[in-house]
Amino acid sequence: MDEHPYLFLCVLGAVAVGFCVGPLVLARVWAMLVSPQKPGREKNATYECGIEATGDSWIQFHSGYYLYAIIFLIFDVEAVFLLPFAVVFGGLSAGGFLAMMAFLLLLVEGLVWAWRKGMLRWR
Repeated sequence: MDEHPYLFLCVLGAVAVGFCVGPLVLARVWAMLVSPQKPGREKNATYECGIEATGDSWIQFHSGYYLYAIIFLIFDVEAVFLLPFAVVFGGLSAGGFLAMMAFLLLLVEGLVWAWRKGMLRWR
């Protein structure tokens, strides 16, 4: 093991890739062996539900919904991290208090940045 110090990382990386790619390969082989092949006009159509597509498939999506969802998730996760801090606030060491204040500072900085960029205004 001293000759190859990165051998463990290479083996771990190969196992990780195999763990991800292996089920995909097995599913593809299973589908090729078991599922019947029935190509046809209806099967190869874009929508096989029986309703023909009409109109343009590109619709305009209002990104405000996405931005509000991301901001909500950020501050929802903040609440989850603040709960243990609030529970042990009395017995917290100075280092723990400073770490939590740094965490809060980063979150407030993100909120101020989003506010100044106008992301919190509904247009």
